[in-house]
Amino acid sequence: MSDNSIDLPFETQETVVRDTPPPMTAPLAVRMRPRALSDVVGHTHILGEGCLLPRLISTNNFGSLIFYGPPGCGKTTLADVIARETKARFVKLNAVLSNVAQVRDALTDARYRKEARTILFIDEIHRFNKAQQDLLLPDVEDGNVRLIGATTQNPGFYINAPLLSRSHLFKLEPLTIDDVVKVLRRALEDCQRGLGEMNITASDDILSAIASICDGDMRRALNALETMSLAVGGNGVLTEKDVEVFAKERRVRYDSDEDEHYDTISAFIKSVRGCDPDAAMYWLAKMLVGGEDPRFIARRLLILASEDVGLADSRGILIANAAFDAVERVGLPECELNLAHATLFLATAPKSNSATNALFSAKAEVQNKPVQSVPLHLRDAHTAHNRKFGNGADYIYNHDCPDFISGQDYLEKDVKLYNPTNYGSEKQIAERLHQFREIKRKIKNAGK
Repeated sequence: MSDNSIDLPFETQETVVRDTPPPMTAPLAVRMRPRALSDVVGHTHILGEGCLLPRLISTNNFGSLIFYGPPGCGKTTLADVIARETKARFVKLNAVLSNVAQVRDALTDARYRKEARTILFIDEIHRFNKAQQDLLLPDVEDGNVRLIGATTQNPGFYINAPLLSRSHLFKLEPLTIDDVVKVLRRALEDCQRGLGEMNITASDDILSAIASICDGDMRRALNALETMSLAVGGNGVLTEKDVEVFAKERRVRYDSDEDEHYDTISAFIKSVRGCDPDAAMYWLAKMLVGGEDPRFIARRLLILASEDVGLADSRGILIANAAFDAVERVGLPECELNLAHATLFLATAPKSNSATNALFSAKAEVQNKPVQSVPLHLRDAHTAHNRKFGNGADYIYNHDCPDFISGQDYLEKDVKLYNPTNYGSEKQIAERLHQFREIKRKIKNAGK
């Protein structure tokens, strides 16, 4: 068939099945895009034998689909392949460029072409607001369009629940190094769509190195291969030096307010909590290289100092607070040293969440049980009016007592909320509390 792509109003594009490859002036990643499901590399967890998605495609019996995964993992490729395999009318929208009017026009056109079984592909669908997503629901429900949405962000946070419930969700993982190498080798040897005419030579180790610096992003890997190949020229040989030069310009994939932000800080906190300083430093470096706000990291360390180290080493909160102060006073890049200092201290410190548990237990006690009254001997007695009611009359000043223990109670009914661990300084606290209880018990027994 001929290339029947036409530009529609509002930068919407309609595409039917095409056999003509893209021009050689197109980027290598576009030229090498698979044209059949059998050409797709990787994603065996959703495309392997017996998996649901290939069966849906082969029978052309599917509704709406949501592809969720990192950039360059093949979401757009899968949508294009599905349209080709099913010979469906294919309409593409980009959520960044489109508005409600454009979506409405695409849906209206699809209603008049029901026999074509239009696939409406919306790239970066998480960028659509609620009104734009709601606009899709009636036509998705009636089958006027089969929606394929692509998103790099967690659909549970960004896709409306009614739309998500009407779609099959498939999560795509970053491609493995072996998957990327396979496609890079194919691109080097393909004379029709790839770089075969240039007769470039590259060992598997070099292709693996290219794949490694691209973090499972096939688009980046193919673009890198094309850039390096053009740099060495025809009949050239790609070497480690070429990869090193390209790697200097490498950018770490990190969205400071999206999934990557939350996933990385989660890994950082759990590594510190898990007493793994190497992992903690790795995730710290990723955040810093990715451009994370150092104040955000400092805040998390300050919270972690009480939540996970606590009384096992109370110096933790001092170190974390000093790091937070240094971030404000010193700023980047020098404050990275202060964050590293605090990270290593907290990661290697003994751990205790007793303060966290004590707080949660105390709140549950107050919220779920009758609230205790303040005992009379503990009530405020700084005015004559209060003293007239006996407030504080029987209070015993602890500093006047042997061992600073009066033997008095400070709740009407005893409640056990704080349970110290046997780690770090908290082991001594536990021993001290045991001594306090023994002294108090003896005082009470002596008064009987």
